[in-house]
Amino acid sequence: MGSLLDHYAYRRRLPHYQKEGVVVFVTFRKLLWGDFSKDARTDILNHCLHDNGKKHNLYAAVIMPDHAHLLLTPLADQTGWPFSLATILKLIKGTSARSANKIMGTEGPVWQEESFDHVLRSDESMTQKLEYIRQNPVRKGLVAHPDSYPWLWVKID
Repeated sequence: MGSLLDHYAYRRRLPHYQKEGVVVFVTFRKLLWGDFSKDARTDILNHCLHDNGKKHNLYAAVIMPDHAHLLLTPLADQTGWPFSLATILKLIKGTSARSANKIMGTEGPVWQEESFDHVLRSDESMTQKLEYIRQNPVRKGLVAHPDSYPWLWVKID
């Protein structure tokens, strides 16, 4: 019988099944202690926006000094299946890590390997998560009003 650590490692590698058209709230964190520079945060936000409308519909994103929150729906690929969340995050985290390292003069992994995701189950949840993302910089004392935080992006309908 394996150890608790083996069990945990196994559980982390379980596949994530996703339905088409669901909204997903995602959080991923910086691997090492310390904050991203302002320029790095700008670049990370741009990488989150890059495939908006191509691989996912992005509703909101905030790049905090040491983590990011996204609210998105994966879109269908050319075969009709939704892009996997793992694929979307690998692209965002991979490209943004290279950029952040270049900007900050660092090297190596930037993001924690694991991301935390939650499928939303109602319109109320969407509104709550959107407001959570908007208010994150305010709660952390970075700005007095969400609209003055430069690394917050919210889709305007």
